[in-house]
Amino acid sequence: MSRMIFVNLPVADLDRSKAFYEAVGFTNNPQFSDENAACMVWSDAIYAMLLKHDFWKTFTSKTIPDAKTTAQVLLALTQDSAAEVDAIVERAAKAGGSTDPTPKQDFDFMYGRSFEDPDGHIWENTFMDMAAVPGCEAPADQPGHLASQQA
Repeated sequence: MSRMIFVNLPVADLDRSKAFYEAVGFTNNPQFSDENAACMVWSDAIYAMLLKHDFWKTFTSKTIPDAKTTAQVLLALTQDSAAEVDAIVERAAKAGGSTDPTPKQDFDFMYGRSFEDPDGHIWENTFMDMAAVPGCEAPADQPGHLASQQA
């Protein structure tokens, strides 16, 4: 079995959160979704499990922090271009999220922006041109390499 990550997020309104994540590009896996949780798929290896607060509390006795005022993690996704970074942030804004809760990054080799979901969870989005990273040679067919985008 390949290695995967399931990011579990407490959400106040499951339907609203599911619609938000679908709007930014995740797809719902109904096989692992029900009235308490939604399995939102980003890739073959990355899943966000959206859990209603009462269901979340069955996994831990720790208090659910208010993600709009506190942060425990900054989640990060890579994108294949700077334009894709901008596009996902704009989709998040149109779907009810907020844009750029963390500083924008615009360096010679890296471009990044972030969005916040309706519950306050922050998702950073980054494009890195590996061929432009000092001391790093990326294969031409690697996503992020400029030659792969010109094909």
